[in-house]
Amino acid sequence: MSNQPLVSVIIATYNMGEYVADAVRSVLAQTWQNIEVIVIDDGSTDGTAARLSEFKGNSRVRVVVTANRGQPKAKNLGITEAKGEFLAFCDADDVWSPDKLELQMPKFSDPKVGVVYSDVAFMDGHDQPLFYRRSHTAGHTGFITDHLVIRNSIPFGTAVIRRECVEWDGSFDESLPMGIDWDLWLRYSINWKFEFCPEQTYTYRIWPGQMSKNYRGRYENGFRILDKFLKNNPNRITRTLKARARADMYISRGMAIASAEKSFSEPFSDIMKAIKHDASYTRGWRSLVKLLVRRV
Repeated sequence: MSNQPLVSVIIATYNMGEYVADAVRSVLAQTWQNIEVIVIDDGSTDGTAARLSEFKGNSRVRVVVTANRGQPKAKNLGITEAKGEFLAFCDADDVWSPDKLELQMPKFSDPKVGVVYSDVAFMDGHDQPLFYRRSHTAGHTGFITDHLVIRNSIPFGTAVIRRECVEWDGSFDESLPMGIDWDLWLRYSINWKFEFCPEQTYTYRIWPGQMSKNYRGRYENGFRILDKFLKNNPNRITRTLKARARADMYISRGMAIASAEKSFSEPFSDIMKAIKHDASYTRGWRSLVKLLVRRV
């Protein structure tokens, strides 16, 4: 343990009393022993404090209670409280695998590696396994801005972050209501390498009413994040890649709306905008065909 750098694990929670203790236990069960767990209770009103009382007296767990200010501010407060050379996050309704840090930390032997992420698994609200998916960026390592600008495919909870990334390139953008992880990865990808761990080290919980189901808000923020990144890095991305990134965003939004709302005109408009941005992008034409077939 003496040779292990300290990893600060931040769990920001709001009214997740049913699950938060499981999240903390999964982090404490790490085979990598040199950790601290910082729980930011973001104004919970559901008895979260009582659920966390079992960790009172545990020197590796600190609970910070604040008024409700939202996830970006809660996570940033956790970063401020953290003492570790490395940072990681576990959502309050998710869990870590016991060997997560033991598998991922050796990949930081290269001092230019800023983020190490991994594969994920999924479960329902009753801890029952759902489907298994390999990350879209499996194998994408090194400086991966060109991949990330098309789509955020790094599962947030799997990532371990070198603290210097935050010191050099900033923490979460508190003006964003969602999509804060993609904004973070895009910024870090300019100066830091990313590494991928093929093992599944994190389990996401899928349940009704989840924030991530707000697909309209997600894509609205997606365009905002993309525009911000391209404005701040005008010479980092080629004109062709900029067009493809916008095209992919329109396609993803259009198909999400078509699937959720069984509508045609708005998704059709989005797909046509995508094709106008990048007529060589085969995903746009394939999506157009799918949309037309659904209407027939």
